[in-house]
Amino acid sequence: MNQRPLGSTGMKVSDIGFGAWAIGGAWGHVDEDDAIAALHTAIDEGVTFIDTADVYGDGRSERLIARTLAERDPEERTRIHVATKAGRRLDPHTADGYNYANLSAFVDRSRENLGMDTLDLVQLHCPPTDVYRHDTAFEAMTRMVDEGRVRSVGVSVETVEEALLALEHPIVRTIQIIYNPFRQKPAEEALPAAARQGVGIIVRVPLASGLLTGKFDRHATFEEDDHRNFNRHGEAFDVGETFAGVDFESGLDAAEELKQIVPAGATLAQTTLRWILMHPAVSTVIPGARNEAQARANAQASDLPALKSDALAQVEATYDRWIRAQVHERW
Repeated sequence: MNQRPLGSTGMKVSDIGFGAWAIGGAWGHVDEDDAIAALHTAIDEGVTFIDTADVYGDGRSERLIARTLAERDPEERTRIHVATKAGRRLDPHTADGYNYANLSAFVDRSRENLGMDTLDLVQLHCPPTDVYRHDTAFEAMTRMVDEGRVRSVGVSVETVEEALLALEHPIVRTIQIIYNPFRQKPAEEALPAAARQGVGIIVRVPLASGLLTGKFDRHATFEEDDHRNFNRHGEAFDVGETFAGVDFESGLDAAEELKQIVPAGATLAQTTLRWILMHPAVSTVIPGARNEAQARANAQASDLPALKSDALAQVEATYDRWIRAQVHERW
């Protein structure tokens, strides 16, 4: 597994990480044994970066990660970095809630769930845009770094605007953002700006909630507690988190078109992950996995050869034909 620096955090992480939203909740039922098996498989394949959040299954994801790491060799554990997030437990979810008292309580809950005195990386979890325009949340996180409860601070953003605003805060060491063949705008300004400042980029929703696996058709259905069912139009949270904000029908057409660039022996999902990793600003990409097979397949994308120029041109043409008008100016 290839390793890359995670910005200026001092951490080196696998370029394919493990996104632990699916094993927590909102992706349909995932058995705990399957979830732990997926995590073990990812680590066996060389994954050294796991991304979670305190709200994924109300802490279930964090606790499953803690259980898995407790079963690994202690020396091996020192090479595995876990990032979590804070802020989405606020109700109502408003900018003024991003203060020291609230964030401190969320951090302590994650420390307990993960069984860690010091958290490797805590990211503000898609806060309201106004949070970035003030210092309150960032001063709170700086204080927790000084206290030894948090090692590094990052943000998870919805938009390019938020990414650029986040870069104005020196404490920010990483930015997590949606970037894939269906969401290409970050490559224009946000990713280069982060690279210039030595800020790591963590790419989430790399497979557009499964659209970029090429496995769905127009008859696909999803469980009641799967966000691909209940958040199809942004009913629960930002619609960009579901299918990357792309209309399902046109997403299917675009994915079908992209299958022609998949090299022999690879899948569309693996090819998509390799496309993302070709941007030099990307530190790691965090596809989810609900079982061992998915975890293994994701990890194998690290060793795929770079895509050729004709394949890259096809990705651009597909984006322009099916996707750009839907998403480019929205996020």
